[in-house]
Formats: sequence, C-alpha cells, structure tokens
Amino acid sequence: MRKKVTVTVTNDLTFDQRVAKMCNTLSNLGLEVELIGRVLPNSSPIDRPYTTKRLKLFFTKGALFYAFFNLRLFFVLLFSKADIYHANDLDTLLPNYLVAKIRKKHLIYDSHEYFLGVPEIQNRKIVKMVWTSIERFIFPKLKYIITVNQSIADLYQKDYNKNLIIVRNLPLKQDVKKTKTRKELNIPTDKTIVILQGAGINVDRGAEELLEAIALSNRFVLYIVGTGDVIEQLKQRAEKKDLKNKVVFVGRIPYLEMMQYTLNADIGVTLDKDTNINYRFSLPNKIFDYMKAGVPILASDLKEVANIINTYRVGIIIPNHEPNTILEGLKNIANNKERIQTFKTNGKKAIEKLNWETEVKEVENIYKQLIEQA
Repeated sequence: MRKKVTVTVTNDLTFDQRVAKMCNTLSNLGLEVELIGRVLPNSSPIDRPYTTKRLKLFFTKGALFYAFFNLRLFFVLLFSKADIYHANDLDTLLPNYLVAKIRKKHLIYDSHEYFLGVPEIQNRKIVKMVWTSIERFIFPKLKYIITVNQSIADLYQKDYNKNLIIVRNLPLKQDVKKTKTRKELNIPTDKTIVILQGAGINVDRGAEELLEAIALSNRFVLYIVGTGDVIEQLKQRAEKKDLKNKVVFVGRIPYLEMMQYTLNADIGVTLDKDTNINYRFSLPNKIFDYMKAGVPILASDLKEVANIINTYRVGIIIPNHEPNTILEGLKNIANNKERIQTFKTNGKKAIEKLNWETEVKEVENIYKQLIEQA
C-alpha cells in the first residue's frame, strides 16, 4: 500500500510552481500525494496527477482568514489519514505540527521565505507577535526543514541553531521551446522588448521606477506578465502620454504560456529593493526562467541575485533604482550584441546544472527514508 503525504498551502494552488514541482517529485517517489489549499472566487480549474483539495472559507484575507484557515485545516488533517505532513510556510505549520504530533507521524517544514520578515506584518505588532510565538514554539522541535536559499538558511540557523536543507526554486530540466512568434503574440518586431514576469509584482519591487525608465526612451516596450498589488497603479501610470504604446499588461497566465513571452523578449528584469529582510535575500525564480530562455538579465544589487548573475555572467547589476540608471542598464545590454550573445550562451549552459531535478535530490533521499519508516 502506498504511503500518503499531505502537502498544504494557503494559496489557491493554481500558479504555485514550486509546490507543483515538489508534489510531482513526491508523486514520482511512489507516494500518494494530496495537496490542500483554498478556493477563491476567481480560482481556475486545475488538473493534476495527484489529489487536490481547496477549502472554502468565509474570509479571504486578514487575521480572520488565517485563523479560520488554520482551524479548518487542523480538522481536515485530523480526520484524514497521512503518513507524512509537508507544511509550506509558517501560515500552515501549526495545524500540521499538532496533527503530526497527535498521530505520531513525520513532519517536514518547507519555508519559502523568512516569514517573520515579510513587510506585511512589520507594522502590525499583535499579528507579528502571534506568528513569532507560533514559530518559536514549533521551530526548535522540527527535524526536517527546507528553505529557498543560503541567506535565509543562515538567518534561521542563527535564530534556532538549526541546519536547513536548501532547495532553490529552479526550473525543471525539460526544454521549453519557442512555439509562438512575436507576430502571433502581437509583440512589436521593431522594438527592444523588456519583460517583467512574476506572481508578486508588488510595491518595492522596482516596477514603478522601471516604467519611469521606459518613459524616457522610444526604443523599449515593456511587457508585464503576472500580478501584484502595484499593477493597478502601474496601469494608471501607463495611460500617460509618455508611456503610450510602451507598456503591455498580459496578466497572470499559465507557466508555459508565460514562457512564450519570455522566449520572445530581449531583456528580463528583476528589480527588488532592499527595503526588508525578505527582499534583501530574495532569489526570484524569474531569474532562472530568463536564463532558461536565454534572455539577458538586468537586476538590482541584492546578495543572492548578484551572486547568480556574477557567477554565471548572465546579465548586469545596477547600483540604484533611479530611472536613468535603469535606462542606462537596459541600453548597456541592448547596445552590445557580443555581450548579449555571451549572456544568452552562459544562461543556457548554467541551466544544465541549475535545475529542479538536481536541486531536490537531498529532499528525495529524506523522503525515501521516511517512506521506509512510515
């Protein structure tokens, strides 16, 4: 009889590529996988090779959402059988920990960020105190902990003297081929195309300054593929005369569709600011998507990002977020055909090593051990 792992998140499952890759990995190990999240009014249908469940809740955000989600998740987990519990991020950890404790089962904690450093809770003392109490209660008791890069692992090691497993959000090894031309995607063929992709195009991620840079030149057209809390503000700015026909908002689309835009782009950008500890040590998966597509990268000077770009020579780092600085960075890439080709070649070569299948080996070995013990 196959052993079962229950994987939990607080999102609606649709666009979480990291969790989808992890679930497929676990399924390939022979585990029966159940992925649990929540349903939203605009949630798209999903079809996965494993079981999925979306919880219906009265609240969709704020303290009441997290309280009711955790309560509901506790009872869902308690009254269904599993051999291993895989909790993604602190906002699902408590019910997983309690049920694993009650049932005397294995628990793996997969932290996608330094949760107590997220900007949304920094000015909310009570909310931060609650999450801090939960983390400090559970974290020291955990045996298997995963996180997304070395910098965040170092923070947790300092906080709790725990060694973490690092699994960066790298793309799958499979090749993504260009199946659509610029003409088919209605992308101009006489402009230099800049792409900003991602599910978290939010405040302090440099998108506002990027638009101001694009406004200063008639050479570039910016494609924004994804969503975030600053999108409406960006759309209003894009209506101004100096950005007319220079910014295209594609919205959130499935990964393979998104990659068609990336494959047709000339420059990929990632411009997070060092305004909080999570952004400071972020390593956006868009970087690896750009590399996979052979697209040169323009990036802000953040530790983990700069390390990848400088190590593999796949783009350039800019020192600040001034629009003129961003524009000069775009021109520095676009004006040098030899540099462009070097960045493209280096990116595709690096991705042969930087892939999910290689990155997740240590987790696979742990799960193999747990399967035998379950």
